[in-house]
Amino acid sequence: MPGPAARVAARGFTLIELLLVLVILGVLAAIVVPKFSGRTEQARQTAAQTQIATFGTALDAFEVDNGYYPKGKDGLQDLIVQPRDAQNWRGPYLKGNEIPLDPWGQPYVYECPGKMNPNSYDLMSLGPDGREGGDDDITNWTQRR
Repeated sequence: MPGPAARVAARGFTLIELLLVLVILGVLAAIVVPKFSGRTEQARQTAAQTQIATFGTALDAFEVDNGYYPKGKDGLQDLIVQPRDAQNWRGPYLKGNEIPLDPWGQPYVYECPGKMNPNSYDLMSLGPDGREGGDDDITNWTQRR
């Protein structure tokens, strides 16, 4: 009959078994983590597109009431605070006291009249890189790629 030390050794894991389990967990993490991180970025892009559509609805309501879109680079603020020259303003056109930031924590870029939409406005998120240009910008116009 084996002694108490042999019984204890039989119940534990060997170093090889532990290393094998760690390698398997590492391989699974290497496969799963990138898939979830890609979903996070995709969710942020969808959130930015949705927010731009919400701004579009508010801007259209402003235009219907006042006959023009808010002018300049700070025009989104006119959706919350009545500008001096907007006699028929029926806002606020957005909920909250502040213009929300994009999902990457940057302000949306608004221009009226727009360079891409000269008869209305341009609105965009600079995307994950925070710089204008490139394939990661999310806009209210169709980008040429």
